[in-house]
Amino acid sequence: MAVKERMDYIKKQLHSQSYKLTPQREATVEVLLENEEDHLSAEDVYLLVKDKAPEIGLATVYRTLELLNELEIVDKINFGDGVSRYDLRKEGANHSHHHLVCIQCGDVSEIEEDLLGEVEVKVEREWQFKIKDHRLTFHGVCSKCQREKDSTNEEVGRQTVDQL
Repeated sequence: MAVKERMDYIKKQLHSQSYKLTPQREATVEVLLENEEDHLSAEDVYLLVKDKAPEIGLATVYRTLELLNELEIVDKINFGDGVSRYDLRKEGANHSHHHLVCIQCGDVSEIEEDLLGEVEVKVEREWQFKIKDHRLTFHGVCSKCQREKDSTNEEVGRQTVDQL
């Protein structure tokens, strides 16, 4: 879906909850749409929004992000580093998508496939717990860091052999 179409969709979501798409909210949503792959913090969003709307304050960006989170337009996520990040929810998605976080380089990848359908059914049935959403984050080492480690180990191995 194109940026304009997504903006229209978000505008309709806001209107359906009796909110307007103010210029400040629009600038914030534009930044999120333009940087969707980056999992921006509120401060990151603020710095980018300032280019579009120099008069906007950090508090306004925070309030906008919290509103968008409450309306389930964005998901507020934390990857264990103490920083809240904001991720646009895909149109029509029933759940947040999942993330892979590299503990070495900090890279974040997304898994769009919902992997927890059977788990949800079991939790709801066995614990009588009505699930509204779920988030899954895997922490590990990405393939790039694994390759770099492998090449470093090979180099160390060659140096050791050369010293013998």
